[in-house]
Amino acid sequence: MQSLPTIPQITPRELKARLDAGDDLFLLDVRELQEREISHIGGEFIPKDTVIQNLERIPRDRDVIVYCRSGGRSQWVAQELKGKHGFERVLNLSGGMLGWAKEVDGSVRVG
Repeated sequence: MQSLPTIPQITPRELKARLDAGDDLFLLDVRELQEREISHIGGEFIPKDTVIQNLERIPRDRDVIVYCRSGGRSQWVAQELKGKHGFERVLNLSGGMLGWAKEVDGSVRVG
């Protein structure tokens, strides 16, 4: 059995600092449409179940920050991207949108 790749984590505060610094990041929101409509922090919206069919939309030459509601779905997607599809620059937003709302912006609603 193939072991799952280790995925670096980025905290909401670290992500905010990198965004504020103007880092060229690719944010990948893998939640469902109804969640995205409530709130988001930007980036490309590709729901988890459609990511593999949309790999061409995800760059390989930038840091890809995958996020969801709490960090679980995004962790799975990040492992798929790195382990099965050769993406090297993938990070998971630890705590997802819940973490973002708690650590960065308390006004963000999370469904």
